[in-house]
Amino acid sequence: MQKIKKGDTIQVIKGKDRGKKGKVLSVSLESGRALIEGINMAKKHKRQSSQEQKGGIISIEMPISVSNIALVCKSCNHAVKVGFITGKDGAKSRICRSCKEVI
Repeated sequence: MQKIKKGDTIQVIKGKDRGKKGKVLSVSLESGRALIEGINMAKKHKRQSSQEQKGGIISIEMPISVSNIALVCKSCNHAVKVGFITGKDGAKSRICRSCKEVI
């Protein structure tokens, strides 16, 4: 089970976007990177591919390392470490390490 999943709200703890919050768009387990909405923006030079599609310089999100982000707990509203707990039915779930609530 992974600590960061698609749809989670995270906060950047290292790098140029430190302190910013965003929503996870995708997570790549092989590379250990996540794509977050509005975080780690880069400029891309785009050529005009057809008559109606415009070219120019556009901003796109680039993946950021999972080690540089922390999950934001919904109940305590802080960037927290994630723990795991096994329920009585054998299901594994994520918990907030500070308030012990299930995420």
